[in-house]
Amino acid sequence: MKKTIYDVAREANVSIATVSKVINNTGRIGEKTRQRVLQVMKELDYQPSLVASALTGKSTYSIGLLIPDLANPFFAELARSIEDRGHELGYSIVMCSTDYRPEKESKYISLLKQKSVDGFILASGFQNDAVIRDLLNLKIPIAVLARDVSTVSVDTVTVDDFIGGYNATQHLLDLGHQQIGAIQLDLEVGRERTRGYRHALQENGLEYDEKYVLFGPSSVEGGKQMGLKMLQAAERPTAIFAGNDLVAIGIIQAARELGLSIPDDVSVVGYDNTILAAISNPPLTTVAQPFHDMGRQVMDLLIEEIKGEKKGKKRVVMLPELCVRESTKRIRK
Repeated sequence: MKKTIYDVAREANVSIATVSKVINNTGRIGEKTRQRVLQVMKELDYQPSLVASALTGKSTYSIGLLIPDLANPFFAELARSIEDRGHELGYSIVMCSTDYRPEKESKYISLLKQKSVDGFILASGFQNDAVIRDLLNLKIPIAVLARDVSTVSVDTVTVDDFIGGYNATQHLLDLGHQQIGAIQLDLEVGRERTRGYRHALQENGLEYDEKYVLFGPSSVEGGKQMGLKMLQAAERPTAIFAGNDLVAIGIIQAARELGLSIPDDVSVVGYDNTILAAISNPPLTTVAQPFHDMGRQVMDLLIEEIKGEKKGKKRVVMLPELCVRESTKRIRK
């Protein structure tokens, strides 16, 4: 049978009130007694009821994390970083994948509210600003990751995607490319990266040409289909800046299908610096996002909010870094 708080109290030879104080880290308990109770809890594999804690208004030490696409290694890495930091701080992470669908966002938010999570981390791709406002009105702590939110006041941790797009494009320009395509995500982050791409072109005296720019889904197949379209156009680009590493892999597949060599015929730059970039053939030049630091930072901000340890909202912007590998090459004259 499942062990109860009564079993712990009996085995540790203390009162139920003492066990409760140890669990909730309240009251004045001697260290020797505290350690004895914790040891008995471990031996009995006793797990305090989060539901009971929630009903009494206490912390459940759980965080709801909404991720748009766990199939994307970038979000898998972010989730791992958040989970690791949560574990260090004594919190469990309840993770849901929304597939970029607002109805799933609303469904999971409602479900996690019923479970009385202490707060939410909403990752890039979360489109439901009305839900964010509702949570804030309910005084539920929120932090947003990898996305700027201008419509509400909320803690955010993001990367400067304008700089990322600029640096990726400038790298290709430095290699002599002038016909540079962009296959970007049809999301706010994609548009911001495209703005950096456009600025780099114009700063180097080149026009922004819409025929070289496509927006689409965050997937290998999406990258392949858009890559085929761009690489079969009458004016084929000599280089392509991809919205993320998944899209970049798809572009490489498209190039191979058309008999083109990477990087001899077409240079490709990705975004994120996931494990895919290192194992790609050829290894992928990409813009690295500091997902380890992003995950830790957003978790710290949320816990500070939960504990009431800070005043006002914070907006943390981190810098991306270009990681040059073998998928880009100086253009042949």
